Amino acid sequence: MGKIEGILLQMKHNAADVRFTDLCKVCDFYFDKSRITGSSHRIYKTPWYGDPRVNIQNNKGKAKAYQVKQVLKAIARLELNHGAEE
Repeated sequence: MGKIEGILLQMKHNAADVRFTDLCKVCDFYFDKSRITGSSHRIYKTPWYGDPRVNIQNNKGKAKAYQVKQVLKAIARLELNHGAEE
């Protein structure tokens, strides 16, 4: 998980400078494989009720900063819920 942790640190430090492929690796790790809709978007299912998805988009090889922040928020929620279950 060392590479994922490094990407997460970069995401937290500078959300505007994250490669789309790196964001995909993080999402694949935390949310399993994406449901690809045939467009530039990738959609990941989350385990909670409500808006149960993470949606990311390739923007010329970079991830959009607001989507990086949404992924970080979803990961924090996932880790909080996972910690409560144990």
